Amino acid sequence: MSTIDAPLEWVETVGNLRLPPKTNQRLQELMDRNNEGSLSDVERSELESLVELSERLSLVRAEALHLLGRKPE
Repeated sequence: MSTIDAPLEWVETVGNLRLPPKTNQRLQELMDRNNEGSLSDVERSELESLVELSERLSLVRAEALHLLGRKPE
């Protein structure tokens, strides 16, 4: 595993990353509709992409918070 020196501010910024509010709202809407079984194929694909993006963002945030010695909120 290689390491990269980065300014503390950068790591803090990464630790604070979140989906934009509209994107998060869309993700929630699609998840709710998925639970109801009312997604189209296009919406299902969109949901899968947003879930993947959210998971990747969570992993990057978790790593940054780990480096900072903090726990996710």
